[in-house]
Amino acid sequence: MMKEADRVWMVDTTLRDGAQAPGVVFRPLEKLEIASGLAACGIDEIEAGIPGMGEFACQEISALARLRLPCILSCWCRAVESEITLAAGCNVPGVHISFPTSSILLKTFEKDEGWVLDTLAGLVRFAKQNFDQVSVGAQDATRTDRGFLARFALSARDLGVHRLRLADTVGMASPVMVMEMIGSLVREVPGLPLEFHGHNDLGMATANAVSAVDAGAESLSVTVNGLGERAGNARLEETATALFGIGARHSNLRLNNLARLCRTVARFSGQALPQDKPIVGERVFSHESGIHCAGLEKNPSSYQLFDPKLVGGQPSKIVIGSHSGTATILSALKARGIHTDRETAISLMPAVREAAMANKGAVSPSQLEAIFYRTASRSRTIRPISSRA
Repeated sequence: MMKEADRVWMVDTTLRDGAQAPGVVFRPLEKLEIASGLAACGIDEIEAGIPGMGEFACQEISALARLRLPCILSCWCRAVESEITLAAGCNVPGVHISFPTSSILLKTFEKDEGWVLDTLAGLVRFAKQNFDQVSVGAQDATRTDRGFLARFALSARDLGVHRLRLADTVGMASPVMVMEMIGSLVREVPGLPLEFHGHNDLGMATANAVSAVDAGAESLSVTVNGLGERAGNARLEETATALFGIGARHSNLRLNNLARLCRTVARFSGQALPQDKPIVGERVFSHESGIHCAGLEKNPSSYQLFDPKLVGGQPSKIVIGSHSGTATILSALKARGIHTDRETAISLMPAVREAAMANKGAVSPSQLEAIFYRTASRSRTIRPISSRA
């Protein structure tokens, strides 16, 4: 039976933080399709947008609410009462209120720690009159004085917020730093659910998100494909597969819908998926090395962490190229109806490598067949045991 302590609440902010990525514009119908895809994946909560951006944003959030998806919808607001009022008009059950907490942000916005704590109390009480779920965020938490961060967390807990979001706003944290921050708050402020929101400026957002859960965070804020400002955010597909597909944590997510969702967001955002992108890249389940291919023939888990079907990916693919071994060549020829022996496969390898060099890439099955018959016409060492009619 699943332990409740292992359950992770997943918040997707593709339609809020992801949509802030430079040059990315989601049309209203595209937002509806993305939200529906997230719901199909079993996401717990969708951060639907920022009402403070204006009437058009409020209309789009209200349209998402009318879908009546089987997940929580929430709005993101600055620590301003008028924005919370706008959010209340969007007919969503949740609101997230973000506060600057680091000294650098407080100085930037000409605020101080006293203003944060006073405003926190007033806005949370106001928001609880209009929303079923109220979460608050410590913006730039990883650069915030730990003593003040603890006081902020204690105040949030005593006000009865649903969660405290700890944001690595500039992506400066490491897994050890995240674990220390989360672990200390778990000890010092028991009873307050914590959420981690990571940016990828140093390439550690996924590792930081997984580490946050290991340290006691009960929720993660992520985006599809890691879409977001600068280097993006913690990736939904990576954190979900690491925690729930490979790890022992639990969620409502249906991982076999991830590949489709990632392709949809890539298309709508105009941000193509790299072929070697973890989890959903076209090439991550392709194999060329002779040693790997031979191992995979005997046991798929020998050189592949998980079955592509786990995330809705295409079946594993063996690629013929300059690193292919005899087993791969024999298997590829067999698939073309050509049955031969290992000695023949060895004799084909120089021509296969030459073709791969000329292609600057893989050798197609039809090219391999042509190499076989071309080489056969020149050498008596080529022995087709049987061939297709």
